[in-house]
Amino acid sequence: MPELPEVETLRRQLRPHLEGRSLAAVTVSDPRLCAPVPTATLAARLRGRTVTSVERRGKYMLWALDDGAWLALHLRMTGNLFLTTAPRAPYERARFAIDRDLAVAFCDPRRFGTARLFADGEELAAQLLDRLGPEPLSNAFDATVLARAFARRRAPVKALLLDQRTVAGIGNIYADEALFRAGIHPARPAGRLLRRDLERLVAGIRDALRAGIEHGGASIDDFRHPDGRRGNFQNEFLVHRRAGLPCPRCGTAVRKERIAGRGTYFCGRCQAASRSRKRPARSAASSSLKPPTDRPPTTT
Repeated sequence: MPELPEVETLRRQLRPHLEGRSLAAVTVSDPRLCAPVPTATLAARLRGRTVTSVERRGKYMLWALDDGAWLALHLRMTGNLFLTTAPRAPYERARFAIDRDLAVAFCDPRRFGTARLFADGEELAAQLLDRLGPEPLSNAFDATVLARAFARRRAPVKALLLDQRTVAGIGNIYADEALFRAGIHPARPAGRLLRRDLERLVAGIRDALRAGIEHGGASIDDFRHPDGRRGNFQNEFLVHRRAGLPCPRCGTAVRKERIAGRGTYFCGRCQAASRSRKRPARSAASSSLKPPTDRPPTTT
């Protein structure tokens, strides 16, 4: 599933093509994309509107329109937004034509992605965005925020990181990478983390997300850039999808277990299950930590 860095990558690359441009023609070919709103209704409300701004909140792509409305796109598991000159793209569910020869195609093989139109920013916030936790790269996110969210919670810390009400935009990849950088076992009860653990976790989250953005997101299965290119962050993973390969810090084989209902990758030595275990000498959140040269498979 595209996470914050993948959606941010799409936002940055689509922005020059969309901002200030009119949606000359809109076609919604899959009723599931905008249900319960009829496809013809959504297309008619968007047609002719100018995109004034392309924004992101968590995993949502947000298009501000010149009439004050907002279009919220969520890619879910396999969605992509492609710039295309072809009459139709593979797995196309909607098309937003921005001139005679160029369009943005919403393509989604598994058809879980969604498109919702909100009348204005207040409706968007009240019905959608206010339900999300803080942006992890903003000043609103810090150890105090995590302390409040984790207080008295027995659930594994990874489970709460995947909960978009805790912090927006983190999914399975970046939870694994952030927890490794922070030296925290993914199954540790969130409420038992100490203040220093939370501070390392905030740093680890930010470090993992910034690395993902820097490398154009991760293309493990479906994610692609608007021009069809792959992201490169899968080549920089420290633990995710590296089961059996050496930990980049200590050399111990990376483990895979099912935690919080998801396949979870971690180093059993660097990420101690008990806080009584001695911390590694070097912080995993250090930007100098490099991925190993051996690579895991890029397919499941």
